Amino acid sequence: MARFDEDFLLGAATAAHQVEGNNTNSDNWAQEQMKHSSFAEPSGIACDHYNRYAEDIALMAKAGLNAYRFSIEWARIEPEEGVFSEKETQHYRDVIRCCKENGLEPVVTLHHFTSPVWLIRKGGWEADTTPADFARYARYIAEQYGSELHYICTINEANMGIQIAAVARQIFQQMVAAGKVQVGVNLEDLMKGNPLLAKENLSAFGTEKPATFVSPRTAHGDEIVMQAHAAARQAIREAAPHIKVGWTLSLHDVQAVPGGEEKAKEEWDQEFTHYLSVMAEDDFLGVQNYSRTIIGPDGSLPVPEGKEKTQMDYEYYPEGLAHVLRRVAKAEPRPGERMGFGHFLSVIPICLFLMYAGNILGSLVTSLLHSLFGASAANPLLDFAMQDSLLLKIRNFFEKIGDFFENLWDKITAVFQK
Repeated sequence: MARFDEDFLLGAATAAHQVEGNNTNSDNWAQEQMKHSSFAEPSGIACDHYNRYAEDIALMAKAGLNAYRFSIEWARIEPEEGVFSEKETQHYRDVIRCCKENGLEPVVTLHHFTSPVWLIRKGGWEADTTPADFARYARYIAEQYGSELHYICTINEANMGIQIAAVARQIFQQMVAAGKVQVGVNLEDLMKGNPLLAKENLSAFGTEKPATFVSPRTAHGDEIVMQAHAAARQAIREAAPHIKVGWTLSLHDVQAVPGGEEKAKEEWDQEFTHYLSVMAEDDFLGVQNYSRTIIGPDGSLPVPEGKEKTQMDYEYYPEGLAHVLRRVAKAEPRPGERMGFGHFLSVIPICLFLMYAGNILGSLVTSLLHSLFGASAANPLLDFAMQDSLLLKIRNFFEKIGDFFENLWDKITAVFQK
């Protein structure tokens, strides 16, 4: 029977807000307390993982796992802007130590859906200030735990807001067309609740429409998420260069029926392809797949009749994971292709050649003049020959070529040294 290599990591994953409990400084907690909340119930103590993590980690080890991906709750670590909690910093240090004591590789996620309330009050995941705020937090984590970690995932399911925006558009179209959505929510009743929820949002976040991480995301918000990831990656590498950095994406197994090929391509680009440029410097990509999406000429099609569904009403389709992994593997940059320079590597020898050739040719021209007119710097014949002469222009031309490619080479090597 085939076996995984000994260094293959097989683990479990959690999200802090979903398991720890009493995450009182986060945006989700604030929303859960609202009378007109979209959450079905408050998280409360969840499964009390904050206090029972040692028991839970021991169970993972007993089950034969050797890795644990858990998220550090930003709202705990930095409950106020720029103020870091020593108590919570120690808590997660204890979690990391517990993982190691049980033979589990700790894989830290910096952001798993929830954010500090203060961040949302500043504009949240649509604000231009968020990438810098996230980078400050990422740097703190790397400085505090860098010596204990090998992997950091910056953002879990970074494309979630884009997917939610797509679902929201689809539901809205259904409501406009039929007056209700498929699950039976009445459009009129839904709209009646909005003013009341807006008032509660204004009180909690200073805005009627808070831009949380799982809010329907604009194109600008999508760019903010990518900038935040890149800024955090740089901060981590500056603080702890040995740590491998990446993020995760939620990817459907996008399948087209005849006539749906173009829309399926658009769907895949929205979920995955347009992120390739920001991922080019990453050390890994986390892939999360739950089902497939079948695309027809008019967009997404319902789950085929008679197919088994999950509790989330997704089609039960385990083959999707293998399909997505293979598709992503073909598109993902290979090692050595960071920053999108993989295809540019072939140009580097040319840069080196022109850099040195330009300087050498410039020196040869100068040597030729010296041999013709004498080597003395005060030689009037040499001065005369060099003033506005064709030979001087030739020498300067080649030396400028050399300088240009030397500067270009310096920039290329600086990128790779990052």
